[in-house]
Amino acid sequence: MFVVQGSRVLLIEKKTGHGAGRVNGPGGKLERNESPVDCAKRETFEEVGIHVAHPRHVAQLKFVDTQWPQWLGYAFVAHEFTGRPTESAEAKPFWCDLDALPLGRMWEDDRYWLPRVLPTAHQISLGSLLCGEFLFAAGKLLAHRCFERSAPCE
Repeated sequence: MFVVQGSRVLLIEKKTGHGAGRVNGPGGKLERNESPVDCAKRETFEEVGIHVAHPRHVAQLKFVDTQWPQWLGYAFVAHEFTGRPTESAEAKPFWCDLDALPLGRMWEDDRYWLPRVLPTAHQISLGSLLCGEFLFAAGKLLAHRCFERSAPCE
């Protein structure tokens, strides 16, 4: 979940679990019978203590690693929320200027898709979904492909 307020986006320093030590947006794994958007809203509350409203599904991302598990990820952008971002056992939240994303502290693939879904001059078309496919070997990015679709990614 990427919460945007004006020219800033709420990011987290992940403290535990998968991605510990990296910067990302709040998020996590689906629970049984949970939709991706409900998961993103729940994880955002658990990690930073805010309730988001009206998130927009902006990306569907496939991560394949030749040596590790595969992941299917969903990215959402929200402009409305209630509460105050608060540090938790899992995450330390901070606001970042949209034009100064800390890409060097994020996952290697983020530089190829994240700027395309945040509200900037390069944003994907309204009603479109960014589809991303990323191939890794032991965590090192080997190849990627990003494209827009008006329908769900296959």
